Amino acid sequence: MFHFDIQFDARREAIIVLVGLLVLLTLVEMGFSYWEDRKYYEKRDTLTNIYLTSLTFIINLAFKGITFFILHYAWQFRLFEIKNEIVYWLVLIIAQDFLYWVLHYLGHYCRLFWAMHVTHHSSEHFNLTTGFRSTVFEPLYRVFFYMPLAFAGFSAIDIMYAYLVTQLYGNLVHTQYHIKLPQWYGWIFVTPSHHRVHHASNIPYLDKNMGMVLIIWDRLFGTFREENLAETIRFGLTKQPGDLGPVGVLFHEWKALLHDVKQCPDFMIKLKYLFNPPGWSHDGHSQTARMMQREYDKNQAA
Repeated sequence: MFHFDIQFDARREAIIVLVGLLVLLTLVEMGFSYWEDRKYYEKRDTLTNIYLTSLTFIINLAFKGITFFILHYAWQFRLFEIKNEIVYWLVLIIAQDFLYWVLHYLGHYCRLFWAMHVTHHSSEHFNLTTGFRSTVFEPLYRVFFYMPLAFAGFSAIDIMYAYLVTQLYGNLVHTQYHIKLPQWYGWIFVTPSHHRVHHASNIPYLDKNMGMVLIIWDRLFGTFREENLAETIRFGLTKQPGDLGPVGVLFHEWKALLHDVKQCPDFMIKLKYLFNPPGWSHDGHSQTARMMQREYDKNQAA
């Protein structure tokens, strides 16, 4: 018990230091942005980001106990254990990052999950506070994506800690400042350049670079794209909603999804609106990202 308390205190202190560093870097970026007149920040957008991360914090706190209980219960049926501590943490971080990639991929290719994830992409600005623009309702279902880790022998507290550390890394790549990194680094890890592509609404960049820490998953599964277009990056959504107020920013896509579902008398088509990619329509009145990309490529080749 004493050993556990020491570990818990050390982890809590590490998280406090990392969060403090993130806040400091955010203030520095904000200061340079205003000083250099780059206009990376906008007051209402920044306040919206803080509002959304506050909501996420409250929901995380409310469901923390449930998340721990589910993961701990699954851990009791673990299939094996890794005794070596270095191997244990290395495998946990890599496996957790992969499962996040799966969750993130689903958030882009299933409209039901996109309705929750779209909040994170709705800003037309891109800075370190954009990382705070959380998928507010993700804590309600995220635990089910991480249950395989518990079955694989990783404890609930370790899974939750690994998630928090990787999320902090993910926040750091939300910047428009061009940071020179070794070429090998960008082959393995997510960089700010990779993540700018992810948040772009330029058609060739849509649904690319889903990784949080490791970019290797995108390279392996065909969702990788370099930041290499001649045109300027446009951040936000392909069609920005008119209402991004406190309620609209959370529910605008739910409203659009329910409208599409109600318009269809056929039950199977209703299900397709829920589970097919965003932009799918039964009558072709809208297009998915892949459809738009195919059309874009044809126009470029013509």
